[in-house]
Amino acid sequence: MPVKIRLQRHGKKGKPFYWIVAADSRSKREGKFLEKLGTYNPNTNPASIDLNLDNSVQWLQNGAQPTDTARAILSYKGVMMKYHLLAGVRKGAHTEEQAEEKFAAWLAEKADRIAAKVGGLDKAKAEAKAAALKAEKEVNEKRALAAAEAALPEEEEIVEQAPVVEEAAAEEVAEAVAETPAVEEAPAEEAPAAEAATEEVAAPAEEASKEEE
Repeated sequence: MPVKIRLQRHGKKGKPFYWIVAADSRSKREGKFLEKLGTYNPNTNPASIDLNLDNSVQWLQNGAQPTDTARAILSYKGVMMKYHLLAGVRKGAHTEEQAEEKFAAWLAEKADRIAAKVGGLDKAKAEAKAAALKAEKEVNEKRALAAAEAALPEEEEIVEQAPVVEEAAAEEVAEAVAETPAVEEAPAEEAPAAEAATEEVAAPAEEASKEEE
């Protein structure tokens, strides 16, 4: 019976979650399987993979063929590496102890690369957050500056109008002062005219008395 190691889709729409299974190649993708070897969650960064390494190697030794995606996952977790090392042990290329040492060294190097990748992602997130805060601060400063510039002309108009009002008041006071003497001097100017009129009335009276004599 031909066996394939492949992914079986689970999870919600838009958020897939996969089982890594060993199944009959003739069965449907979401159908029955022979053994569940692990899980694969691509929704995280880096992707979360939980895999039974020894059982996966055993299925490869029994002739199971992984799909392209499953092979990439098995290679990422070291299954393919251990499978080839054990094949070398069977051929006498090296001992089992040497194979275990090489595999342990490979795992340590892989863990360092993963840790460096996670650290780089965390650093990138921190830098992106700092850049976003800086951009938001710049936008807020521009808005505050624009609001200050919009309010500035109104204050200038008020300052400019104040002297105009004071000048108008001064002109009104000056006009009032100029008109006041004219009103007070008018009776003094009319006094000679009144005296002349009195003299004119007195003159005919004196002439009339002279004629009667």
